[in-house]
Amino acid sequence: MRKYWLKALKLIPSGNLLYSKRPEMFLPNKWPTYFKKSKDCYLWDLKNKKYLDMIFAVGTNVLGYNYKKLDNRIKQTISYGNMSTLNSYEEVLLAEELLKINKWAGKVKFARSGGEANSISIRIARAYNKKKQNVAACGYHGWHDWYLSSNLSNKENLDYYISKNIKINGVNKKLKNTVFLFRYNDHKRLEYLLKYKKIGIIKMEVERNIKPNKNFLEKVRKLANKYKAVLIFDECTSGFRQTLGGIHKNYNVNPDIITYGKAIGNGYAITAIVGNNKVMKACDETFISSTFWSERIGLVAALETIKIMKKEKIWKKIKEKGKYIKQKWKEIAKKHNLEIEVFGIDSIPQFKFKKNNNILKTFLTDQMLKKNILANNTIYVSLAHKKNVLERYFNELDKVFLKISKIKNIKTQIKLQEAHTEIKRLN
Repeated sequence: MRKYWLKALKLIPSGNLLYSKRPEMFLPNKWPTYFKKSKDCYLWDLKNKKYLDMIFAVGTNVLGYNYKKLDNRIKQTISYGNMSTLNSYEEVLLAEELLKINKWAGKVKFARSGGEANSISIRIARAYNKKKQNVAACGYHGWHDWYLSSNLSNKENLDYYISKNIKINGVNKKLKNTVFLFRYNDHKRLEYLLKYKKIGIIKMEVERNIKPNKNFLEKVRKLANKYKAVLIFDECTSGFRQTLGGIHKNYNVNPDIITYGKAIGNGYAITAIVGNNKVMKACDETFISSTFWSERIGLVAALETIKIMKKEKIWKKIKEKGKYIKQKWKEIAKKHNLEIEVFGIDSIPQFKFKKNNNILKTFLTDQMLKKNILANNTIYVSLAHKKNVLERYFNELDKVFLKISKIKNIKTQIKLQEAHTEIKRLN
């Protein structure tokens, strides 16, 4: 399998299509890299070796892999045809469903990736707020020029949200000083930007790794109203994992636009831009269109996934699993006198070692891989992570934590090439 990656490095820029799935991010020179098939929470590599997946990067398959009821619906759809001269009526049905879930909203557009959805939301907001085009952003929002341009004024701006030394060659330098970043819970910095930087759009994640301080989101909403800025919530990651819809429901704060992705299609490509009537009318004043946004499979996948979510109360189940995972991590770490920090929303639990995190995380991945388990320090919890699966995972993790507790000299006892620093994706 290593030979395919070496070949890929010659044929595909950077080797693959998603930064977060590069083998160097997990275990350089040892990671399986490619899969042949998947089912529930298991993967098979090209040699038919079976692995338990306790990562589920990057959060798309909330029901688990190859979910039978959903995939049967997709197969039926394929038999009817995916693309034609005419439109898929499912886009109307999905729009209706999303507006039932987001009663504050009035219109919906669809795309196929999170980066697209976030860029579309910015375009719509700029079309609406013509006099103030600048953006105040908080969190991770993808690869498009509008977002990466924040590093033009200071090449370290995105260090906090992605990673150090993000390369942005090709981003138009005329976009300098059009996007300004603020830290989560820092409403004073946000107000400063709104007051002095001609901000017409606030773009932010509602919650990822950090919980909002008391009334923070309410303050953001009030500031948006006061300075007549369009408030956009990016819930491409958090959406449909903590509630049926956006995590903003937990705080009773509605945006002007919200973006959904990942979980709503259970691995099939579909994202949504949902907004209130006033702002979404600006769509008629700008050209936003793409061929494969009209394909049928993603629309059907989202309709069926949301239907299953509603019936099974999926968000409640994965939250409870996530809480259990967090608690077990703490228990096992305490048992072996290891200092870890546990964080993240319950459906995406994360931890880090307080000392030597990256090399110890690499060691953990290596040791778990020897037991045919794909694992690091983050789990995108799915319905497929059942009790027996978690028991197997924690049994092996306990052994790894014991080994880590006995390490006296990392440089001499861990002979591994350290994994690349992961994307921070902080809110």
